[in-house]
Amino acid sequence: MGKDTRLNTLPKLTIPELIKLQAHEYGDKYALVTEQQSITYAELDAQSTEIAKNLINIGVDKGDRIAIWAPNMNEWVLAAIATHKAGAVIVPINTRMKGKEAAYILNNSEAKILFSVNDFLGVDYFGLLSEEALPHLQKQIALDETESPNASNLKSLMVSGLAIDLPLVEEGDIADIIFTSGTTGKPKGVISTHGQNIRVFDYWSTYVGLNQDDKYLIVNPFFHTFGYKAGWLASIMKGATAYPCAVFDAEKIIEMIHEKKISMLPGPPTLYQSILASENLSKVDISSLRLGVTGAASIPVQLIKDMKEQLGFETVITAYGLTESTGVVTMCTPKDDYETIATTSGCAIDGVEVKCVDADGNPASAGDPGEILVRGYNVTSGYFNNPEATKEAIDEEGWLHTGDIGILDERGYIKITDRSKDMFIVGGFNAYPAEIENILCDHPAISQAAVIGIADDRMGEVAKAFIVLKPSQSLDADTLIKWCKDNMANYKVPREIEFTQDLPTNAAGKVMKYVLKDGS
Repeated sequence: MGKDTRLNTLPKLTIPELIKLQAHEYGDKYALVTEQQSITYAELDAQSTEIAKNLINIGVDKGDRIAIWAPNMNEWVLAAIATHKAGAVIVPINTRMKGKEAAYILNNSEAKILFSVNDFLGVDYFGLLSEEALPHLQKQIALDETESPNASNLKSLMVSGLAIDLPLVEEGDIADIIFTSGTTGKPKGVISTHGQNIRVFDYWSTYVGLNQDDKYLIVNPFFHTFGYKAGWLASIMKGATAYPCAVFDAEKIIEMIHEKKISMLPGPPTLYQSILASENLSKVDISSLRLGVTGAASIPVQLIKDMKEQLGFETVITAYGLTESTGVVTMCTPKDDYETIATTSGCAIDGVEVKCVDADGNPASAGDPGEILVRGYNVTSGYFNNPEATKEAIDEEGWLHTGDIGILDERGYIKITDRSKDMFIVGGFNAYPAEIENILCDHPAISQAAVIGIADDRMGEVAKAFIVLKPSQSLDADTLIKWCKDNMANYKVPREIEFTQDLPTNAAGKVMKYVLKDGS
């Protein structure tokens, strides 16, 4: 796919230069729209510049870290761009975190400023930190309108007319530090530069076909690469209009698609499954939908078919990436068939290499599972202040060891079978939950499935499945187990079935397997 040639006119591949270019190009066109306010491209540039000058005025130096702990909102984007213009580094924090978890990230990143909110879903985020020791934090600033004794307001940073020059920001400067989920230990801060962000998401947005006429509903949270880089940054990059969505609500999303004529709606499979299951779907016009992008180890072929034929998407692609790869490693093409889109995550993007290796580090044969390794311009330079973890993740030849298990076919397309940590062994056989989930979702009565390994005296571990049924469908455990025996190898067959109304998901829409394990 070709690149947006206008980005070649950027003096430097940095976010401040991008904002300046798009403000000149799109001026009075809306860049961000929420129920509270709409911001044009020109206003986004002007307001972020004033905030940047005020940040410098209160002591922010180039390279300082500034944390953002807030839901999807226009002010999140303003704060991020202002931080970049001030030469500083954004540190997004997951809105699901509690005080101690957020404090760990604030302290580990040595954040000097915190942008947050006084109230989101009844939670006072500044209040959560009131008992925490935060030796590096100098100032807390509220992005919402509510008054707080703990923080000043964003308006205090919008004083105009300061005679302050903004620093020169280079392509190799750090733009953000995003902390990994910490599923294998303490969260680690992944470094990405301005140049990496611009290059990766210029490619991504061009490849998926995003353009200036699109209306982009961003459900993926801004604290996640998908919502930030493939979200508002990609939208600005293409001159589209972004609609930040703070709370995942299938009915509200359907209503917004209808009212705002949304054309771009990426998200995890659970997003589309929830929309398809809604009784209101037939009552509204969603014909404006054009582009869908999703990704997961387990996607039913039927879901891709339904997205195209029931939801009306012209383009549906799947992709694979991780925080350490600036969010993108592989992508399907819009021309791929349903099965390829559902069962693979595409092939490596330009300039990036992918291979699978066995337990001894030798290349796996085509069709055989192995750990996925990635090398290219998109790979992080390392974890912030953590050389040991960096050395463990990135070898001397520059290969990022992802910890994901995948199968490369002869075409170079990757099939993600699972996280290596999620695999369990049943009587000597390796069992991959995502593979079992994929088969379960082929059952006509099943909407969603999640599989974990549970202890078993005889086999060591066996599968347990959590099942969400489609509306108006019924199924019992014995019948489903019999069906499984007919459709999968015996060692994969779940020994326990639990029917549930929904699966626990994190704010990025991924099923939280540890919650399921804790309850078993």
